[in-house]
Amino acid sequence: MAAKRAAGFVILRKLNDHIEYLMLKASYGDHHWTPPKGHVDPGEDDMATALRETHEESGFTEQDLIIFPNITKTLDYRVKNKDKSVVYWLAELRDVTKAVTLSEEHEDLKWVSKEDIVDLCGYEDFGDMIEEFHAKYLDELEKLYSS
Repeated sequence: MAAKRAAGFVILRKLNDHIEYLMLKASYGDHHWTPPKGHVDPGEDDMATALRETHEESGFTEQDLIIFPNITKTLDYRVKNKDKSVVYWLAELRDVTKAVTLSEEHEDLKWVSKEDIVDLCGYEDFGDMIEEFHAKYLDELEKLYSS
C-alpha cells in the first residue's frame, strides 16, 4: 500500500536578525507540534494541498507568503503503523505582525527558533530539515543583498 501523502509549509518570520518558525499544537491525539500541513485530496497536487492546508490551519494565504519553491524536502515516516510521506516547502511570512488564525485542529501555536524545534516536536529528522532550510534561506538572503 502506498504511503499516505501530505504537504505543507515551514513558515518563518524574520524579526530584525532573528528568525522564528511557526509550529502548531494539534488538538487531537498526542497533541504533537507541527507546521501547517495536511493530506493530499484526490486530484490535488502537493502545492495546492500545502496552500489549502496552510490557509485552513493558520489563516495565511498564498499572498501572505514568499514561497521558496526550490527549498523543499520530503520526510518519510510511520504513524500508527502506516507509512506517511510529507513534502514541505519553505515560506516566509511577508508581514511579521500578521496574526495566526488557528483552526479547530490546533489548540496552540508558537514561533520558535531553529534551536528549539527538536525539543518542541521531538523528531531529529524534522530538526535536520529545519537546519537545512535555515541555511538555504540565509543563502537566498545573501544572493538577494549581494546583487
